[in-house]
Amino acid sequence: MSGDDRLRVRRPVRVRALATAAALTLVAPMAACASGDDGGVPTINLYYPPEENFQQVVDRCNAEANGRYRIANRVLPREADEQRVQMVRRLAAEDTGMDVLGLDVTWTQEFAGANWILEWTGQDRAEAEEGTLEGPLDTARYEDKLYAAPKHTNVQLLWYRKDLVPEPPASWDEMISTAQRLKEEGQPYQVLATGAQYEGLVVLYNSLVASAGGNILNADGTESVVDEGAVRALEALRHLATSGVTSPSFSNATEDPMRLEFQAGNGAFQINWPFVYPAMQEANPELAENVAWARVPGVESGTPSRMTIGGINLAVSRFSPHPEESFAAAKCLRNAENQKFSAINDGVPPTIERVFDDPEMDEAYPMKDAILATLREPAVRPLTPAYQSISTVTSAILSPPAAIDPQATADELRDAVADALDSKGVLP
Repeated sequence: MSGDDRLRVRRPVRVRALATAAALTLVAPMAACASGDDGGVPTINLYYPPEENFQQVVDRCNAEANGRYRIANRVLPREADEQRVQMVRRLAAEDTGMDVLGLDVTWTQEFAGANWILEWTGQDRAEAEEGTLEGPLDTARYEDKLYAAPKHTNVQLLWYRKDLVPEPPASWDEMISTAQRLKEEGQPYQVLATGAQYEGLVVLYNSLVASAGGNILNADGTESVVDEGAVRALEALRHLATSGVTSPSFSNATEDPMRLEFQAGNGAFQINWPFVYPAMQEANPELAENVAWARVPGVESGTPSRMTIGGINLAVSRFSPHPEESFAAAKCLRNAENQKFSAINDGVPPTIERVFDDPEMDEAYPMKDAILATLREPAVRPLTPAYQSISTVTSAILSPPAAIDPQATADELRDAVADALDSKGVLP
């Protein structure tokens, strides 16, 4: 989808920001834990984040199982931290009442490193990898082995006012200078992005690092490097924060309040997940007519951005009494047909590439080409079991963004990340 395309779908998809983005789906009450079999049919306990229509996928898989197993959907809490704490505590206790786990993409390496989830091998691995985008697959691997199957993914786009900016900016600096010109003209001008001290700020910085060709860790995730590209990303983040074109609340901005500011007409640009699309159509359809989307501009002109992906991976607990049936259930839950259903009905981008080509996706995802182009050249967050600790120290050091001193901040971050890798002084 080019930057000129407008929001013109008739039936808005219920897109939700996933993973580290704001969880906006409806929350079902947490089901009581169940284990064992149901009349001789194995019960596969699925622990999965809230997703409005996902029970229909579960029902379809139960029908297709034809009595081989029955999936029981145990809906996790709304907040990602609460989801992780619940699963970590139970897995550490070797709880046999958990079978299939819906993991945030940042947790797969942690759970695999703790020996809590089973490796995908043989035909199971082949089916999980077939046609799946490489970026999501990277989040499901640990030490060159596959430990989960990507169920859905997510990526941020640039949302911009087409009536103010006929073409999307080609670089980060051009976006800022365009906003400064709009401000001088008395037009809506703000560049809205996530600047609060939380995972959203880490996601923004990680995207800038990857876009600048930099790295926070070495290739195998064992050493803190925070290289020159990471310093260039700090420069870009500070430039935005001190340019006079952010919202006054930038240092406290998270995804949904940022969306509301843009919907109120204050912004010219917004870097956010696709959940903003249907929300804007419903809340301010007149504004939506003048909003377009594009790939987020690169740090340098002529160099495409690489945006951090989110999503959910399906893993099988090492302590499941029914591993064979659990792998079968997980494969069904994330097959192409069910990924298409979830994309159209819950707005979660597929990980199987051919699903984007389905004609039914055209109406639900008019921005699908921009999403797919970004997903083909993605950034992933540092792949290490220590990611939660790294995220904690990174968000603290980067906050507030206006106080960044690029080289000094890089040196501080390098040391803090090294300590986080060694589990020193961090409570994630």
